[in-house]
Amino acid sequence: MKLKNSYFYTLRENVKDEDSISGNLLVRSGMIKKASSGIYIFLPMGLKVLEKIKKIIKEEMDKAGAQELLMPSMLPREIYDTCGRADAFGPDMFKFKDRYNKEYVLGPTHEEMFAIAAKSVIRSYKDLPFTIYQQADKFRDEPRPRYGLIRVREFIMKDAYSFDKDEKSLDESYQKVFNAYKNIFDRIGVNYKIVRADTGAMGGSLSEEFQAVTDIGEDTIVLCDNCSYASNIEVSDFKISESNEELLNKELVETRDKKTIEEVSEFLNIDPNKCVKAILLDVNEELVACFIRGDREINENKICKMFNIAELKFASEELISKTNAVSGYCGPIDLNAKVVIDEEILHMKNFVVGANKKDYHYINVNINDFKYDQVGNISNVKENDICPKCNGRLYFKKGIEIGNTFKLGTKYAKALNLTYLDENNKEQYCVMGSYGIGPGRVMASIVEQNNDENGIIWPTSIAPYDIAIVAINSKDEEVTNCSNKLYETLIQNGYDVLLDDRDERPGVKFKDMELIGIPYRIEVGARDLALNKVTLVSRKTKEKKLISIDNILDEIKNL
Repeated sequence: MKLKNSYFYTLRENVKDEDSISGNLLVRSGMIKKASSGIYIFLPMGLKVLEKIKKIIKEEMDKAGAQELLMPSMLPREIYDTCGRADAFGPDMFKFKDRYNKEYVLGPTHEEMFAIAAKSVIRSYKDLPFTIYQQADKFRDEPRPRYGLIRVREFIMKDAYSFDKDEKSLDESYQKVFNAYKNIFDRIGVNYKIVRADTGAMGGSLSEEFQAVTDIGEDTIVLCDNCSYASNIEVSDFKISESNEELLNKELVETRDKKTIEEVSEFLNIDPNKCVKAILLDVNEELVACFIRGDREINENKICKMFNIAELKFASEELISKTNAVSGYCGPIDLNAKVVIDEEILHMKNFVVGANKKDYHYINVNINDFKYDQVGNISNVKENDICPKCNGRLYFKKGIEIGNTFKLGTKYAKALNLTYLDENNKEQYCVMGSYGIGPGRVMASIVEQNNDENGIIWPTSIAPYDIAIVAINSKDEEVTNCSNKLYETLIQNGYDVLLDDRDERPGVKFKDMELIGIPYRIEVGARDLALNKVTLVSRKTKEKKLISIDNILDEIKNL
């Protein structure tokens, strides 16, 4: 493409309403433009990047044996009611009615529709297995869209679904797509980790996430410094250390006006990890007291799964008052409420708890000193905890979820009566897998990982153009002729080329090329042309090399 008389613009200043590096640079470089909160226009330059990402996805999915189709975005609400997911998505789902008062939604995901499509072809085990996918728009009414393309309300999703006769067959289909995903992200050039994750509203028995490692990530990735353990913090585990202390007798001590773990531990001159704190919850209008080690945080996801609730609701003072619990001094001893303890407490000795009496705590408490109703893994892992797979130490990284894979099992098949006849002519439910990639998120993640003070540094695989040619003085006939000739030659040899032939100062052109991040640029100037040479510049390394025009194709092939 030649820039002169083309749709192209850049911004010199940072964008005030963009709160991420990628959002700022993608807008400044003329890749995207905000239409509304969480809704973006992909401009020509940005669309080229997006389409290259989608092309790599398509190539690898097709290679894995999947077939592409396209689902509608506007769907009858009743489809989601069938599987109970209309309530699960809640306000995140866009809902509306047509002129006949029929309820519709804008599809947040398409499991149900793919199952319906599969029903059209599945009769017996001979029709299985197969995998189908699409790259289509999705809609979710995010309460706080942010970080440019990372958290939006309208986005493109590559979602794929496998259909199998049993779990063994699903394992094979799952592995094919899983391997395709690794190939996709390797080809794109993103720095990623594969982590175990929560199945969430999708359901099923297994979920794994492909996380782009970046400081702006909304997810916390837990990694081991000694082995391959990798997990989203929502489902992370750690090896519990067994205390070797001798048991002491509990003792009631006054802790006047000391309510927080920090205040109590400082007053008693002990580490916070020797305390046990209470988190008081309202679970179906019943007070549930959850107890965890004082220096840990509660794992909301694990608690919600334990009680089969959508979200945590902390207990009101009114609910607390119906028990003998005292806010700031709540403990498990003789507590008139349901008591849930983290499994780590089973292995602690001589710890501190509230006494359910204002200004008092118990010290030297042990597990036999109180009754409890339930034990569970309900606390978050901390950095430097012991890895559950080895004796290594755990550490955290931030990540952006760019892909996920689920073993859904028969959840949607049962809800939608998706069955087949097996080898014995008996009716069985299909077993499904689900696989997603967000091309827009991938694009943003790449920018978060690959940028400098001058702009974006695109990997060659998805850059909007392979090479940029900069005519330093477009009014110089020799420079213009040479630039055009190089442009045609490179295009004829299969390269995607941008020619900056604008009537702008060289500095403006160089800054724009740096900002939009094309991997290589060829600078064509009168001084070099006098030597029958041009200057080749690497965007990534900033290395400049004077090369002969006659050898330019060989030089570029060796990049």
